[in-house]
Amino acid sequence: MKGDFVSDESGASTELGYIFTFLLGVIFLSMFSVWAFGIETATRENWNTTAVDVNMADLVGAVERADLASRDDGDIRYAEAVKWRATEADESLFILTLDDQGLHLDHTENVLDRDVSISATGAGTYDGKITLSGITEIWVVYEDGVTYLSSKRPDF
Repeated sequence: MKGDFVSDESGASTELGYIFTFLLGVIFLSMFSVWAFGIETATRENWNTTAVDVNMADLVGAVERADLASRDDGDIRYAEAVKWRATEADESLFILTLDDQGLHLDHTENVLDRDVSISATGAGTYDGKITLSGITEIWVVYEDGVTYLSSKRPDF
């Protein structure tokens, strides 16, 4: 048997079509995965900022109610628990501070930093600094002329 090579190029265009179709599929899948990742990242960042804003609003509301209680006559004590909604951010890096200017949340990601003013119409002073690592509940307490933040329930 003698083998002769035949110069037949009719299948080459089909093979090139398969290769280009495969490459086009790879490009489309790559573009889709980048697009989907962008949507997921934007959704997560939006959730973080929304959760932080709502948490801060809840805490400021509790501070304002503590101020209202502090203006009553007599030996008043007030305590209110505020639930902290979870975020995707590393909450061990959150530091929550209460002072005469307001409620401040500091995080290494500056996008999540918040400063919220309070009316400061309470009968006493403001104090408190806590790290939110592992905390799901923050106590706003007014006692002995001081409104403060605590991670533990007061003893009264």
